[in-house]
Amino acid sequence: MNRYVQTMPELPDVYAADPVLRSWLDRLLGADGHAAARGRLTALSAEIGDSLRAAHTDAETHPPVLHRYGPFGARIDRIETAPGWQALRAAAARHAVVALPYQPQARSVWGAGARVVQYALLYLYGPESATFNCPLAMADGASALLSRPEVDPALRESWLPRLTATDPDVAITSGQWMTEAQGGSDVSGSTTVARRDGDGWRLTGEKWFCSAADSAMAIALATPEGGTGLSPFLVPRYAADSPLGAGLAADAPAPGVRVHRLKDKLGTRALPTAEIGLTGAYALPVGEPDEHGVARMMTLLRIARLHNAAASAAGMRRGLWLARAYAGERRVFGAPLAEAPLHRATLGRLAVHAEAAHALAAHGFALLGRIEVDGDADAAAELRLAATLAKLATGKLAVSSASEYVECFGGAGYVEDTGIPRLIRDAQVLPIWEGATNVLALDLPRAIAGRGAHRPLLARIAAAASDAGKAGGRWLDPAGTALAEAHARLSAATDAVATDPTARRVVVGARTLALQLADAYAAALLLEQALYEADRGDQRAAAVAALWCADRLSGADVSADADTYFDALVDGAPLS
Repeated sequence: MNRYVQTMPELPDVYAADPVLRSWLDRLLGADGHAAARGRLTALSAEIGDSLRAAHTDAETHPPVLHRYGPFGARIDRIETAPGWQALRAAAARHAVVALPYQPQARSVWGAGARVVQYALLYLYGPESATFNCPLAMADGASALLSRPEVDPALRESWLPRLTATDPDVAITSGQWMTEAQGGSDVSGSTTVARRDGDGWRLTGEKWFCSAADSAMAIALATPEGGTGLSPFLVPRYAADSPLGAGLAADAPAPGVRVHRLKDKLGTRALPTAEIGLTGAYALPVGEPDEHGVARMMTLLRIARLHNAAASAAGMRRGLWLARAYAGERRVFGAPLAEAPLHRATLGRLAVHAEAAHALAAHGFALLGRIEVDGDADAAAELRLAATLAKLATGKLAVSSASEYVECFGGAGYVEDTGIPRLIRDAQVLPIWEGATNVLALDLPRAIAGRGAHRPLLARIAAAASDAGKAGGRWLDPAGTALAEAHARLSAATDAVATDPTARRVVVGARTLALQLADAYAAALLLEQALYEADRGDQRAAAVAALWCADRLSGADVSADADTYFDALVDGAPLS
């Protein structure tokens, strides 16, 4: 008797086979800008298909190990990571995944669009990086923080070139040591103290959730002794970079830095995350230690949140591809699963959600580039809330989508050696990292009442609704109408919040309002892309925008259209 064996589908080239990404790059970079980026994206995609998938599997199969003691009893706190993890680290450096937006040459080619090219690199690299995109996010955030003008130039010159190096033998990543057991998201509960010493500062405290604990440095929050406000400090992780480490092996932990244990986590298992104790650890202030430290730290957090959104969007897209490829191979009731109407409708709706997440993340990076390169005040005003909403909304979408992708594989999706369960294990951290959903939602009333941070978003929503209505047609007309109605509801809701941002009804409704505002904002961004593609004779993006509006803004059942237009939604086929 022959035993049936289901074949595991192969993924295509993750850049060449993604018309959605390519069309967005055409619009955001222009044809010439996209052409200038094509070689980079093609090279990274080829390496993903050739060796990085194997590196990803190796890193996942061989999680990090903490060696506390050396053979003769010395405390060494060495974190051993797999060769695959090191291969992923080297590839990220070679492909300038962090470095690109800091390179003068990249800015001369793409200007503000250098951040868009970086987003595309992350979009390709992240889903099969064994979550090495996490240390990259923190390295990028640290680089932006060190680039601020008030930072000591000597500190910047010592560390920024290493964070943005493209030589794997030079490039480093950064950790981010903020969380403490007693405070969690409430950083005001931090008890880590910074004490000035003759040749610098010393940090003492306990940090509870330190991802990328093998990085060469970390940005830690601490309260200067005698002060009241938290400030960021750069802490060298290894003896070679600490003036207190004379006589120690270069890779020994810096004096005063102790790794208590590695975390045994639900997901992101290849990523070394630790509890770290600081006892008089050498540290360098990033800017003057004062009451403005937390505001300065937001430079890092804003970038980390955008990276989080990019990870969500990229993971959703890659999960969709896996489910789509499997549906083409798997036969049920005598036909490919991809021909089953209900399954087609399910995947079609997931494709719409993935594209909405992509819209939020890609636009966030575009705004960031405009701020950094052009000093664009309008972009800064919009990103104030857009980064928060992008992270918040995409994290929730990533988890719900991952659950569906696992289900698309049936029992095989629940079996670890297929690799599919990792989709949901790794997605679950995305609503938690860089601020849990409720924490971010509670920023909304303050941002609305204090700075009117919602106004640029509402303006974009109104403009997109108007432009779609003027264009009209099978898809754009109903989408414009739904978005205009959402704009009216959100305008009234945000006016009510501004009147009394501390009212209990406002606080308990903050999460719902944040998600509704994010849904409408994503709809506006999708419609901008839809109008661009419609001008070129393709209604595919218009169908995506219309189904997102119907599904998320109007609460309509989009199953029939998701089935009918499966080829356009899932495979990216043009739609006339």
